Amino acid sequence: MNCCPSNKRPWPDFPLSASSSKLSRPVPEQPPVTRLLLIRHGEIEPRHQHTFGGRIDMNLSARGHEQAKTLAKYLRGKTIDAIYASPMKRVQQTLAPFLNNGAPAQIILPALREVDFGDWTGLGWQAVSERFGFSSHEWLDQLELKGAPNGENGKTFRARVEPCLREIVRRHRGQNVAVFCHGGVVRMMLAILLNVPLPKTNHFEIEYTSVTQVALHPHMAEVELLNFTPWRDWTR
Repeated sequence: MNCCPSNKRPWPDFPLSASSSKLSRPVPEQPPVTRLLLIRHGEIEPRHQHTFGGRIDMNLSARGHEQAKTLAKYLRGKTIDAIYASPMKRVQQTLAPFLNNGAPAQIILPALREVDFGDWTGLGWQAVSERFGFSSHEWLDQLELKGAPNGENGKTFRARVEPCLREIVRRHRGQNVAVFCHGGVVRMMLAILLNVPLPKTNHFEIEYTSVTQVALHPHMAEVELLNFTPWRDWTR
């Protein structure tokens, strides 16, 4: 897939149906709703928890694998027309149980990998706070303002994610699409879809193996489900 940006237009990128004042003129049908299921990977191996993992290609923990199995059972009850995924191991391991049960073949997009935290990579929250002078809960503000040293900033991160997001929507209008990725990527996609600054997404919790569902209407993007965790919240 070519994820290079083309002519940029305000989001959402759907034409609005024109209204008519003449009763004799047929009313055009409303475009079908496109739904995105933004899915974060499962819990990671313990040695990387509570760190800025970013580009580290880590595995899931034992609990993460169990979360992935429950997620697969939950998703089998949904209509999913296409699957896009990050190539990183923690995402691929989260997706594997679902792919093994008749799901659509995945399309791997390298641009869906987690944000590159540069010099923060591998450091715990306290260590980053001490070395770089900000609290861990301010990482989105830091990313947006100046970025991680020798890593990505908000602008470069968005330039990587947004073309892929737009291309996915363009290819699958009126369909349900699952995007298996990372917490940072989910936040960036929400910032784009909802037209809010990236740091504002700090108000949302995006937990391991969570599903956030966004419906794209002609006039707006609507969050229908936020941070739903089948391993904890799903009653079977």
